Amino acid sequence: MNQKHISTEDRIKIEIYVKEGFSARSIASKLGYHHSTISRELKRCDNHYNAKEACHHHAELSSLKGRKSVLTHELETYIKEKLGEHWSPEQISGRSQKVSFKSIYNWIYSGLIQTPLTVLRRKGKSRKPKETRGKFNIGTSISKRPKSVKNREEFGHWELDTVVSSRGKSKGCMATFAECKTRFYVSIKMPDRSQDSMYKAIEKLLSLFPKEVFKTMTSDRGKEFGYYKKVESNYNVDFYFADAYSAWQRGTNENSNGLLREFYPKKTDLSRVTDEDLKRVLKVLNTRPSKCLSFNTPLEEFTRELKLI
Repeated sequence: MNQKHISTEDRIKIEIYVKEGFSARSIASKLGYHHSTISRELKRCDNHYNAKEACHHHAELSSLKGRKSVLTHELETYIKEKLGEHWSPEQISGRSQKVSFKSIYNWIYSGLIQTPLTVLRRKGKSRKPKETRGKFNIGTSISKRPKSVKNREEFGHWELDTVVSSRGKSKGCMATFAECKTRFYVSIKMPDRSQDSMYKAIEKLLSLFPKEVFKTMTSDRGKEFGYYKKVESNYNVDFYFADAYSAWQRGTNENSNGLLREFYPKKTDLSRVTDEDLKRVLKVLNTRPSKCLSFNTPLEEFTRELKLI
């Protein structure tokens, strides 16, 4: 359990979870703190928990160390621009290296940066609904996949998944593809979750880049991936399957799907999403800096790898 001071980012999550009716113990479990730490944090607020007030209270109790960041007009403009592009304060800080992400949060909460709190991206995992689609048990297990894939040492290894519309709304869905090393993300609309539709989506992906970009593909055992042998034989791509109930084995794609859901929540009828809007969203996701890429963007890393082919 994390016994350190509660971060500004986690205080935002606490406020959200409190409003959603979660108990102190549940919040502690979600965020990785001891339940007594969260209980004390909540008790400091008389009637309701407010992240802004909690941050101010913490600032009053803590002595500021080091030189304070100065909010210039140029820096404020840059921060507002990137918040509008769905960057988090941590991504802005990591990319600019001119200000800490804590300072950005404090400027927003204090009103020095005038922007709606809704621009602050919510993080955290949500529980998936129970899986109802058919599955199959043939195919090569992920346990036989080269270690270089898991370690993200080699370019050209992709994870696949399907993002669906709200249950009962429509059959419209999206095939999603994430390149493991660079985190580059592609999403292709499908009319339904059939094997034919998925195979066509995979063919479309394979037509976008040189054949050297595709060494392996890994998916779950959903029936829409039933034509995997055609992919292997027609395109010389090795296909692997994750174990049941082990989404973490395809962490790159799972995380990217979560980012896609920021724009298309589970209630969305994906059949109504236009090609233009999907293109816009993918541009946002692929041009947003990532901490795991040393705050380079997936597009920058992907482009760099393409030049080495």
